[in-house]
Amino acid sequence: MVTDMLKTKDILDEKDKRLRLVSKEVTFPMEKEDIDHINEMIEYLTNSQIEEEAEKYDLRPGMGMAAIQLGIPKRYLTIVHEVEDGFDTYVIVNPKIISNSVEKIYVEEGEGCLSVNREVDGIVPRFARVTVEGYDTDGNQIRIRAREELAIAFQHEIDHLNGVMFYDHIDPKDPFKGQNEYRAI
Repeated sequence: MVTDMLKTKDILDEKDKRLRLVSKEVTFPMEKEDIDHINEMIEYLTNSQIEEEAEKYDLRPGMGMAAIQLGIPKRYLTIVHEVEDGFDTYVIVNPKIISNSVEKIYVEEGEGCLSVNREVDGIVPRFARVTVEGYDTDGNQIRIRAREELAIAFQHEIDHLNGVMFYDHIDPKDPFKGQNEYRAI
């Protein structure tokens, strides 16, 4: 483990106005610095979901991260999704949701964010299934079909690239509005 690995303190807090920026499209070939940031994001997200590593390095658990959360206003994100036999890692540059389900879902215990260091009550309606198109780090077009938890992660991270925080989707007058219309996961 390298000593200069990404730490929780390196992630922008919700009070930082840069999180409200709309990130810029990435041009190819990608800069080495951006590839390095992607690798740091993957390392952080993976280690943060392994209990011993998270404790050892004082990492807040997270599944996804957008470049803007590190103060980099560029359109790329990483998701490290825990599966039965390890992790599936997704890196997508210039992502766009090209289709979605009609069905909406929400995270029953509430959505969280590495940039939000507090509990936020309320329903964040998300599409149950999405198809995301974008590019890998070499500029090859990719398409990912995601459902349930993974679909929520893609929508959450793409929101970051557009300057949107998850709690922007919560109705301030009725935080649990839609609870009976959407499926909890």
